[in-house]
Formats: sequence, structure tokens, C-alpha cells
Amino acid sequence: MNRLDKLFANKRQDILNIYFTAGHPKLEDTGKIIQALEKAGADLIELGMPYSDPLADGPTIQQSGQQALRNGMTLPLLFEQVQSVREKTEIPLILMGYFNQVMQYGEQRFFDKCVEVGIDGLILPDLPLYEYEKFYKEMVEQAGLGISFLITPQTPKERVRKVDELSRGFIYMVANSSITGAKGAITEKQLAYFERVSALKLSNPRLIGFGISSHDTFATACRYANGAIIGSAFIRALDGAEDVEKATAGFVKSIRGIEASV
Repeated sequence: MNRLDKLFANKRQDILNIYFTAGHPKLEDTGKIIQALEKAGADLIELGMPYSDPLADGPTIQQSGQQALRNGMTLPLLFEQVQSVREKTEIPLILMGYFNQVMQYGEQRFFDKCVEVGIDGLILPDLPLYEYEKFYKEMVEQAGLGISFLITPQTPKERVRKVDELSRGFIYMVANSSITGAKGAITEKQLAYFERVSALKLSNPRLIGFGISSHDTFATACRYANGAIIGSAFIRALDGAEDVEKATAGFVKSIRGIEASV
């Protein structure tokens, strides 16, 4: 049982999953932010692997990835940073990126390296279910890694069932069919989608992402799933922050609905 499995075995509700791009705002901030997120009360962290062509990412995450690449972030360096911080934290860590990055690194080599440095799971939005099941499922399962596939409001019920079958850890419920970073209240249409998926009684926990940016939207998402994923809003909170650890603590408190101490 890896850290991801332990998390969901011990906590089933109000799970806060925070995404940020490794190497942003500064190259050396990755470890600081991970430790600050754990200390502030995040349950799970998604580390974005900066990529030159991030198709599913909105402007905020795209810009953070470009900045990280300009800072000098590479996949080998990211693995080094994770290995270093893993000595100081037990919070589950997931890598999120694009399968082209995995292929360039070498698939088996990539999965082995994830295990070596202490990564617990993967999110690779552009990896087709068919390709995963035929070519990579055995590799990922033998490595003991979690893997989360995405569903959207347009995903047919049969495909949702297939995603549930193949996911290990949790299902990523995309709250809307746009790119990341959408802001605003959760709509009635989205609530109907959440209820429709909930009624399927899936075996994996579900986390809702895309457009979760405040205490209210987090709380609403948690009423319909096991928790929520926040990325763009957190990255905006880090931009221009003189102290990323202080900014991280303040952001997590705001999402949890905890008043910052004066």
C-alpha cells in the first residue's frame, strides 16, 4: 500500500489536492512549497512537469510552466528535487504531465524512477485508455504506482465505468470541459453532472478539478465527491509572493475556511 492508498484508506472526505508547477516561481521553490503545503493541511500534491505544449492547461498554468522551463527545470532535476524532499515528508506526491514526456524519458525508466524517488501516482491526460491498458498497465501496476484518468460532463457512462476499472488511486472529475483555470460559482448543470456520477457508485474515490478556486467551490465539490483539486488559483497566489511558504499557508487556510492569525 503506497502513500496514496493510505490516504484514501484513512480519509474519505474533504480531501484537498493542490497542484503546482515544479520549478515555479523559482527553480528551488519545489521542495519549500511541498513542505509548506503539508504543514498547512493539504492532503495530496500534484507536481506539474513543465512542458512546452500543455494542451489541457489554461493560461495561468501554461505561464507557470514556461517560467519553470526558463528557470532551468528539467525532468531529471525534478526527480532530484522530489528525492530530496521525500526525506522530509510523507505526503502523497503525484506527477501530472503529458505522455510525450514519459516516452522521451523512456517509459519503463520513467516508472522505475518515480518509484525510486518516492512518487506515488501519475496523471497523464493525453494517454488513451486503450494504449494504457494494452501497453503500460502492467508496468504501472508492477511498479505499485497509482494512475488517475479523467472524466468530463460529456463522458459516456460506459467510458466512466472503464475509467473506474483502470484508475488506481482516484478518478479525476473535470468539472467542465474547458481548459484549467476557469473561475466562478459551480453551476446547476455541473451539480447535475456530479450527482449523475455519484449515482454510478464507482469503486474509486473521486476528486473534482477545473474551476475550484475558493472555500465555497471547494466545499461544494466535497459534497459531491471525496475532495477537490486546486491548481490555477494556487499558482496565482504564488505569483509575485515574496515568501512562497507564507503565501502557501495563507492560501490553504483560505480554502479550508480557516481565518489567518493576526
